Amino acid sequence: MINMSDIVKKYFIGTENEITVLKGVGLNIQDGEFVAIVGQSGSGKSTLMNIIGALDRPTEGQYLLDGTAIEDMDDGKLSDVRNQKIGFVFQNFYLIPRTSALTNVEMPLLYRGVGKKARHDRAVKMLELVEMGERMHHMPNELSGGQQQRVAIARALVNEPSVILADEPTGALDTKTGNHIMDIFTKINREEKRTVVLITHNNQLAQLTDRVITISDGEIISDIKTGGGAANL
Repeated sequence: MINMSDIVKKYFIGTENEITVLKGVGLNIQDGEFVAIVGQSGSGKSTLMNIIGALDRPTEGQYLLDGTAIEDMDDGKLSDVRNQKIGFVFQNFYLIPRTSALTNVEMPLLYRGVGKKARHDRAVKMLELVEMGERMHHMPNELSGGQQQRVAIARALVNEPSVILADEPTGALDTKTGNHIMDIFTKINREEKRTVVLITHNNQLAQLTDRVITISDGEIISDIKTGGGAANL
């Protein structure tokens, strides 16, 4: 699934201000795992997330996603990888205003040229999976923060990606709502058999996953199996 070897990321290469953010990271995540990557601000976790999500390339090292080498791809191929293999969930929901939850979820399929009925049926299925079937015709401003995040999760799932990459997905939510979102991710991992990678600085949330990888100063300092278990399941 995700295989990284000796990943180095540098900025301002060849200048006096050259910075090495990732320092030879090695990381393997198997198909179907539910993993948290934790670290404080400046630890390198956001840079690592960008490389995992094919939003950036490493300066050195090899990254294989489903056996495909990422580091040498051009921008067009990286875009294809992001569209086909990775579903993104962010702290800010990025839903389109004045557009229903259903249409928001359909949008990635529209970009891929999927027909109207197939788009509709797939989007409805994903909204029902995240317990938003009864509110699919509501606009984002008619939904709570937790409901908007569930719509965003449905949108991330609709292209059937190999990996769900969630960047601080509960950061804008209260504790109870955040725990419910974690339950949704667990359901996706268990029932949909999706690989879920959670990026967070919240160690308590990280313990709800099956495995916690801690990064500090650009290096992985621990990799621990937790036993997992969602907050409310």
